[in-house]
Amino acid sequence: MKTLVICIWGLFRLCLSGSGGRAGLICFGAVLALNLAGVYISVRMIAWYAAFYNALQKMDAAAALTQIGVFLILIALGSGQALLAIWVRKIGIMHWRKALTSAMLDAWLNSRAHWRLAHAGHPDNHIDNPDQRIAEDCEIFVRRLLNEALDVITMVVGLFTYFSVLWSLSTFSLPLGFIGLDVEIPRYMVWAAPVYVLLSSLATHVLGARLMTLNMEQQHREADFRYALSRLRETSSAVSLQAGEPAERRILDQRFGRIVDNWRHLIRREFIVGCFIRPYMMSTMRLPLFLAAPAYFAGNVTLGGLMQLNVAFQQVTQTMSWFIFSYHDLAEFVSAARRLDGFRIRMGDAARAPSGIAVTHGDVERLETRGLALTSPHGGVIARIPDFTVSRGETVWLRGASGRGKSTLFKALAGMWRHGEGHIVCPSGRTMFLPQHPYLPLGDLHQAAVYPARLLAEGEMARPGERAFTIAEAEALLQLVGLGGRAATWAPASAETACAHGRCIAHSSPQGLSGGEQQRLMLARVLASAPDWVFLDEATSALDREAERELFQLLRRRLPGATLVIVTHRPPPLSGPVRTIDLSWAEPEEAVDVARLRAATA
Repeated sequence: MKTLVICIWGLFRLCLSGSGGRAGLICFGAVLALNLAGVYISVRMIAWYAAFYNALQKMDAAAALTQIGVFLILIALGSGQALLAIWVRKIGIMHWRKALTSAMLDAWLNSRAHWRLAHAGHPDNHIDNPDQRIAEDCEIFVRRLLNEALDVITMVVGLFTYFSVLWSLSTFSLPLGFIGLDVEIPRYMVWAAPVYVLLSSLATHVLGARLMTLNMEQQHREADFRYALSRLRETSSAVSLQAGEPAERRILDQRFGRIVDNWRHLIRREFIVGCFIRPYMMSTMRLPLFLAAPAYFAGNVTLGGLMQLNVAFQQVTQTMSWFIFSYHDLAEFVSAARRLDGFRIRMGDAARAPSGIAVTHGDVERLETRGLALTSPHGGVIARIPDFTVSRGETVWLRGASGRGKSTLFKALAGMWRHGEGHIVCPSGRTMFLPQHPYLPLGDLHQAAVYPARLLAEGEMARPGERAFTIAEAEALLQLVGLGGRAATWAPASAETACAHGRCIAHSSPQGLSGGEQQRLMLARVLASAPDWVFLDEATSALDREAERELFQLLRRRLPGATLVIVTHRPPPLSGPVRTIDLSWAEPEEAVDVARLRAATA
């Protein structure tokens, strides 16, 4: 329980962060005030029952008509209070969800935690479906937190209020002579309510304890199924080319079968809990009448007093039954809180994880590695990299056969790979890393060409110090790399429209852009960013040699002072001297003539 409270408190503090958190807190206070007003209206309604039914008992038509008018006023006030509370509550939910989602996104994206979690070496450090935790669990946690917290506070205030009303009405005793005891229980209606509810709450918890675990597992399996569907959508071309639809169907059926299996356990448990809760809910409406009947028949209360006692007892039992009625919601809330807290902890651990490779960022004009050994997360040696230095303005080819650790070295130079030992001295200036498989963001080709910079809307001005491009500038970049004719194909009215019709570049690019065109798009980003250091990991492997040569010449022409570090298994088609570092055999560096080297390796 202590761990759960600490978990919820930590997430609640994130909900209060930023302006959205403060606005949500204001909404919380407003809804609380409205709920307390609802308690007052309920107390007035309890008094109305006595006045109305006493008028009926006395056959006083005028008094009855007056009470009908009072009833209509109370109904109008109660309806307005409830609707306004719901409206403000939903506004507060969105404010807190925005704050919590923002905090989770910051933790996920900062320090490359998203990459480290996805490539965790040990299963205990792996986080499944982070998208579901951010998109769904944040919403569930905030909605349940706000609703249940308000209900608890309102319950406590209402409980004291309704208890005082019930105490003032229950002035009679219950003699136990009918069971042979010469004992009377004073104000027995007051004591019957908490005993009845506490015993029922204990029974509910015993019957429904497994709901929390089953809810967590259901969310996990639903997310796994959605991930399999989205992965099929993103790789549909490759699946179709290999006639892999039957295999994919087997995978999807298997994952959906796991959903059905857990769902059966879940609904069975909910049915067991419901077998107790449903009769309990129905009995609370009539039980007070049965308990107060002896006092009525003994003449201790009038008909109006009986109905007033009935409503007061109902309010007490329903208020105390919050735990019973909200048990399913509480189970969902606790499940979401535990998932989010585990996600938050793992992200923090990933960001703070020590690195065996020392990376130094200094005001130097060179890249340098010393004693660098790259290992897997489990400790196995991937590659031992020869010491090398790259000076500003050079073109260097990191040569090596497949499986020699070239891509792992590429990630280590980017500061992503932490497993190993040694020292990397990173140069000053802007750097850019181009992987073999380009990332295509949501949006059209113009946005993709200048990513991660911002594409300005028509007439929009860039903020001071911001790197941003107009559509015309992005179009010029696409023309330079040979993609000018493709931009019109990917020019939806808006990103939302594009996504709605399945034309988001992230979804459609495998069909719309070839591998070579995607790599041309990456080179357009290099021209847009104009970095001082460019690292390319097989970034032109999908291009033919002539196109590759033209694009490298374009890079050299547009970025004459940039350093190019090219990781590939074949010589880059550049004229002039290119320094090579052989990763295959860890041989000493040597200066080579590219033309002679291409002829020798042909």
